[in-house]
Amino acid sequence: MRPVRADIAAAARVVVKVGSSSLTTSAGEIADEAITALAAALAARHGAGIQVVLVSSGAIASGLVPLGLTRRPSDLATQQAAASVGQGLLIARYTAAFAQHGIRTGQVLLSADDLMRRTHYRNAQRTLDRLLELGVLPVVNENDTVATEEIRFGDNDRLAALVAHVTHARALVLLSDVDGLYDGDPRRGTAQRIAEVRGQADLAGIRLGRGLKAGQGSQTSQTSQTSQTSQTGQGIGGMATKVEAAVIASTAGIPTVVADAANAAAALAGDPVGTYFAAHGRRPATRLLWLKHAAVARGSLRLDPGAVEAVVKRHASLLPAGLTGVEGAFDAGDPVDLCDENDTIVARGLVNYDAAEIPGLMGRSTRWLASKLGPEYEREIVHRDDLVIL
Repeated sequence: MRPVRADIAAAARVVVKVGSSSLTTSAGEIADEAITALAAALAARHGAGIQVVLVSSGAIASGLVPLGLTRRPSDLATQQAAASVGQGLLIARYTAAFAQHGIRTGQVLLSADDLMRRTHYRNAQRTLDRLLELGVLPVVNENDTVATEEIRFGDNDRLAALVAHVTHARALVLLSDVDGLYDGDPRRGTAQRIAEVRGQADLAGIRLGRGLKAGQGSQTSQTSQTSQTSQTGQGIGGMATKVEAAVIASTAGIPTVVADAANAAAALAGDPVGTYFAAHGRRPATRLLWLKHAAVARGSLRLDPGAVEAVVKRHASLLPAGLTGVEGAFDAGDPVDLCDENDTIVARGLVNYDAAEIPGLMGRSTRWLASKLGPEYEREIVHRDDLVIL
């Protein structure tokens, strides 16, 4: 019988993400039976010749009990300490669980910085590709031991979407303790599960925690995921982060399923469980995807109305003549936010000048700058090929 979601079932390479809430007991400890069940589901796909990448939360949760902590710490230093202790324990559990199926695992720890800097990104891509070629199942997690509040993913849902793009995966499956996206609060008994999302129109009117509309996502990469949905248990993500990740992946041409971890095998087989986000876009250049979803702006540029229209509506490069202000300390090549006169972020791009140079360029034409300062100044502040609209 042909599976309902044939693109998921036929994916030769798939990224699976599982959250802390699906791996922990009510006491906050990592549940070995949950890891055993997940390993069995992924091993079945691996045995069928499918390459699987697992993005797993749980490092901090794994470190709580050994450190005598009764709840997830709120301060970054203690979170990093818990992750340092817990990451080794977590990967040991995965190694043992997959070994029961004859599968070797490899640990890959990533930070947002690894997907912001091209050399780091290429290294991560080569490592993951080589692990898969060697028949290893990579277990990916955010490198919580060194990540800072300013440069971190905040939740592994978005990390999983970016890993799916990095590895050229053909499908993404986001597993948690909920069985999909609902059109209301499922605790009230009247909400209906949304089986498929084929475009932005299917998300219209759906709100996810604190008034955030489904599919809205965060306007900047620094927005805390916990501001979008309340923290529960050991996890920090929620349906808002999963929808954001699903939209990132599906609009980049990667079909995505959001499902209950208990239905992992069914979701990977293409059965109609959870919520399916159909792929409806082309894969963008990797540089532009991380610029939009992973890069942390080092500063901002303020644009006059004409420059905003040129950048947003005509997809033109940003020229010095359209600048009215600059903030931050950044170097040429750094990501910066482009703002309108009300300081609303409209785009993000890689700037061609240091912050200290820009005040002397504002309001000038490139021709004038070249005649006064030399031909190297006859270039854009941000080239349109290094720019994304937010």
